[in-house]
Amino acid sequence: MDSLQLPLDHIKPGGEAESVWLKEMFTFVTEHVHPVLPGPAPAGGGVCSDQLSVCVVKRIQENMAVTNTLPVSYRPVSVSELLSRQHLACVSNLSWSTNQQRAWAKEAELALPDHRALPRVNLLLIGRLRGGRGGEWWLTDASGRVRCECLSPSPLWLNHPVFLPHWNYIPHNAPGQDRDGAGGYVELIGSPVLLCPGPEQGLAVGPGEGAGLSRAVGVKQAVCLLQKRSRGQRVSVWGQVGSVCPLLEVSGSTFFCFSLTDDSHSLPVLVKDSSRLWWTHCVCVGQSVCVTALRVCVLRGWRGDNILCVTDQSEIHTNYTHTQIFTHTETQSDTPPAPMMSQGDCDDCEEAEPERDILQSGVRMKQSRVITYQGTVTKVVSEGAGLYVIDRKVGLCLAYQPTLRRKLRAGDSVELHHVHFLYRPCPDFPPSMLCTCLRSSLRVTSFSRVEGTSPDSSCPGDGVLPRLLLEKNIGVSEYLWTCHLSSQLSHSLLPSVLKQQCVCVLSWKLMEDVWRGGGGRGRRDIYSEMLDKPHTCPLTQYSVDPAVHQCISVSELSQSLQSEYWPSVSLSSLLPPGGSSLTSSQINSALSWSCRTLISDLQKDPQTGNRLRQRPLLVVGVLERPSEMCAHSLQLRDRTGGVACVVTETSEEEEGGQTAVFNTAWIGCLVCVRKFSMVTERFIQSDFPSYQHLDQDKYITHTHCRVYLQFSLDHLYIVSPTVAMVTHLGQGGKESGGDVIGSKQTSEEETAGRKRRRQEEATDSSRSDLTSVTVTTTSVGGGSRPCVSMVIRVEQKEGVSWRNRGVESKNGEAGLTLCFSLNASLIGPVVSWRRDPKNRPITDRETDMERENKVLLVFSGVSARWFPLLQPGCFYRIIAPDAQDHSTFIGCGVSGQSQTDPTLKVNSDWKFHTLTRPLMLHTFRQALSPTVLSVSEVMDCRSELVCFKALVSDRISLNDRTSESGHTHTGVRLTVCDKTGTSLQVYLDLSNTPYPPGLLPGNTLLLSGFQRRVSRSGGVYCRCLPVSSVTVIRLGDTSTAPPPPAPMMHLGVWAVSGQQRCIVGQVKGHVVCFLFLQLQWSCSVCGSLYKQSCLSSQCRSTSSVFDSKAKLVIDDGTGEAHVGFSGALVCPLLGLTDSQWEGLQRAVRVRGHIRVYPRGRSLVCDSDDSLLHFLVCVCSSDVVCRHLSLTCRKTSSQRAEETKRFSRGDRDFITRMTPPPQLTCLHIHKD
Repeated sequence: MDSLQLPLDHIKPGGEAESVWLKEMFTFVTEHVHPVLPGPAPAGGGVCSDQLSVCVVKRIQENMAVTNTLPVSYRPVSVSELLSRQHLACVSNLSWSTNQQRAWAKEAELALPDHRALPRVNLLLIGRLRGGRGGEWWLTDASGRVRCECLSPSPLWLNHPVFLPHWNYIPHNAPGQDRDGAGGYVELIGSPVLLCPGPEQGLAVGPGEGAGLSRAVGVKQAVCLLQKRSRGQRVSVWGQVGSVCPLLEVSGSTFFCFSLTDDSHSLPVLVKDSSRLWWTHCVCVGQSVCVTALRVCVLRGWRGDNILCVTDQSEIHTNYTHTQIFTHTETQSDTPPAPMMSQGDCDDCEEAEPERDILQSGVRMKQSRVITYQGTVTKVVSEGAGLYVIDRKVGLCLAYQPTLRRKLRAGDSVELHHVHFLYRPCPDFPPSMLCTCLRSSLRVTSFSRVEGTSPDSSCPGDGVLPRLLLEKNIGVSEYLWTCHLSSQLSHSLLPSVLKQQCVCVLSWKLMEDVWRGGGGRGRRDIYSEMLDKPHTCPLTQYSVDPAVHQCISVSELSQSLQSEYWPSVSLSSLLPPGGSSLTSSQINSALSWSCRTLISDLQKDPQTGNRLRQRPLLVVGVLERPSEMCAHSLQLRDRTGGVACVVTETSEEEEGGQTAVFNTAWIGCLVCVRKFSMVTERFIQSDFPSYQHLDQDKYITHTHCRVYLQFSLDHLYIVSPTVAMVTHLGQGGKESGGDVIGSKQTSEEETAGRKRRRQEEATDSSRSDLTSVTVTTTSVGGGSRPCVSMVIRVEQKEGVSWRNRGVESKNGEAGLTLCFSLNASLIGPVVSWRRDPKNRPITDRETDMERENKVLLVFSGVSARWFPLLQPGCFYRIIAPDAQDHSTFIGCGVSGQSQTDPTLKVNSDWKFHTLTRPLMLHTFRQALSPTVLSVSEVMDCRSELVCFKALVSDRISLNDRTSESGHTHTGVRLTVCDKTGTSLQVYLDLSNTPYPPGLLPGNTLLLSGFQRRVSRSGGVYCRCLPVSSVTVIRLGDTSTAPPPPAPMMHLGVWAVSGQQRCIVGQVKGHVVCFLFLQLQWSCSVCGSLYKQSCLSSQCRSTSSVFDSKAKLVIDDGTGEAHVGFSGALVCPLLGLTDSQWEGLQRAVRVRGHIRVYPRGRSLVCDSDDSLLHFLVCVCSSDVVCRHLSLTCRKTSSQRAEETKRFSRGDRDFITRMTPPPQLTCLHIHKD
């Protein structure tokens, strides 16, 4: 204790607490600070521990807010203790009072509302500042060292003991920091307090340096010296710092460059000496410096002139003022530097941009502007990708520079020099973007006051994307899009599908596919980028494509389709033309089902011409088998959810044709769907009394919405293939699918990939949850498990439906389970395998051409999920895992089946692999091909059960009711046709089957097992049976590919034709005369005559509709026909304008109705009626009796031939005459 008496004599403690504090402080300085002092002091004699302790206490007292006291609430902390025990970010300020600290915290949290201010700690940091060989600054004491970040460091601070009065500490495990870092770091706010500064705190001039400073030359003179390189020559140069390049490490060598400028010249300086790399923190743009002992050297790899290089004797003097300068010019460069800009100035930068636009390959190319900017970081978008937001509106990209040692934090104030300003390089980021290149400098002018937030999973912290950018050197637009795509995929795929690093790599691959030609610009010339004038770099020119693809998750897509459809569609727009004249039952029937189809590409509104969407969409997910509740279609699933998909693929037998998806190798593949259509079907149960009540939602009793996608496998990009897909592609099956990432692997890579996938298969064999999808296996089960197999060819497939199988299903309905069956031919015997052969080519032992056996496969429950993948005419290998007994495939009886062929019930763990290229005779394939008819052939055939394909031209809901499962659509009438225009009506009963998506106008269907029937009137139609199956084999778009027109018919031929193969046809002829015209106001509910009110005593409705009917005779030269018109077709038939038609309705409302017989007298109105005369004149005018082109439907019930008597003079003639056909007009074509 005697050794502490001398310091206590210099500083009189004010009490026992201060005395104890002083003893602890003296002990700390003696043990931790004094040992790290250099032997000979920098500018004076040696310093003992007592002197140092006294100096420390006095400096602490000088920096306190309250004088004549000691901070007993503060305690000194060693570096090792700080690193090991301080796990939370904190701030320490010796001069703060409690009120000042609260005001400081409140101000910080108001600036960034989503963050908390750094908590205060009462700790004192004392140590020695030293420079590291990697350019960093360290605060050291006897226990260790901690990295120190400074705002404006001075060379005078180095190698001196210092006391830090105000500092932040950020541990390595703090939110927002790289957890792989070596440790935390200290942020020095303000200047440290030098404890042993020497005789004066001025410009330190060592021995011999005074002469060097006195002989310092300006930049203009130094430029001349560069032309005369002399061995051993050293030069001292002073000037203003014009640019500071970032610290680079190339081939194990670390260096950086900066430039000195005067009023007309610029001089580059290279700093490569490891003991001088700490200069990068001291050199700031706009600062006057003097650098001594520079030598002239040649920089290899740079095509420019000589360059000044720092030697081991060089020193830097900041804030230098040359004594011979009488005037000082602030702007000292060959070109005036850009003024300091803020966020408000960036909003006006786009005004000059269009003058620099260049059109290249349909993409807008723009030139960037080089500016200087200062602002505050308000958001860390992706630390790993180097993306931030400044001032809440300006984006910042640091990816084109080496990774910062200290990551930027929200709240940091930064100053950027020679930064590139880009406007709208990527629509996923703020319009104004700042990007740094190798000539840009970033300096933190004020450290953040708030804690960091948890790191976002948008990009890994190890910087995968910046490393890929360094290798590929792509444009900034492509890089920003890739970063956003990586963020989207991280949320939609992690952690159940891929690892985080894989997401970045796959995002890069997708970018190369979406951005055609985005594969890179060659190797970057770093020296030219830093030193050349005029400046060129990858950021000088950038592309602007506002229509670049937008990635969207499955759940976001489904929710947007459902939420946007309801408010965007008015009920009146769902009604047919003339909807105001429909009755209540007609209105409710028309509203019961509606559909909207949007394409993923850019699409314009046909009415307004505006774009419905600004950017095309793409979706990334895993293709899966359907769920048990929706067995008709595949599913596209990611971590956020799943959506049903109607999928087709290229047909193997028909060149350029399509068929339903049949290749099971797609199951489990991670794919990117680039072109698809989004379908939203809406079902409404309503009770609207009239058209006028459509705006009242109280008449809607039930609503339901279904969303699904439609696409072809040709528009898929395989992001990560399954083992079966790799096998399929290896067999040359690429033409039946989309592009593949990494499909050109070497044989060694493929082998390694198969081993890795087999290991992952064994790991994931127990996963059965649909939300935890995996991309390395096509189904549940390990690849090394023994199994047996047999090869089949599907001949006929029945429809899937809910049937009674004597088991209880998951939905709680006892005895009902999802089932279907198919008839197949056995290609060969049962074969044993040591592991699953998947879809490898068929072997000789699996074929047996001598015998041809049949089998009936029954699927129920989980196995029914194979329904959309098993198609007639295709070959499949059935796998029964964990079995070596051939009796596994022996048929077993199934309740409800009484077939002569063997029946086999498919177990839930069996798998099906499509054999796309089986080695067998084409004659065998053709012999078993099912007979598929066209609509015309169905009309003429006499078979009761038919299988045909047809194009859907119309769809009508017949009845709708709400079941317990919410199914509101149980009856559908489809109008289908073929290429000739021959149409047929098909009736579907969906009450006992999962709802089949894809029954839309424009799609081509394969209808198998339908019953052909003839109505009582002689018309042909088809209806479904329990065994009927509907499959979408081709996707269409009614807006681009309308159904073929009805065939042109001659009336004479159509009248005598006894065939019903043509019900709808086009007719062209001249109007002979009107037979009658009827205009009437009817009750919208009961249909009775309506005058001032409904004339029916049992109806109290107050709504009415206007009904119009007309019938005329038309002649085309081959015969006559009676054509009926109704509803909205009567107005154009009469040639009346909309205003005339409305006036006619008002005139008829008074009397309720009127009938007009132009060849006779009205049966209702008097002959003097002006309205009657007007209508008679209209019906007999040339406007009506004109040439017409109509699409008509022939009424099936035709009268038999009639016998008529004719008299000519005194003779009578009796002959048989065919009555004219009765037609109903469907559409009036404009001439």
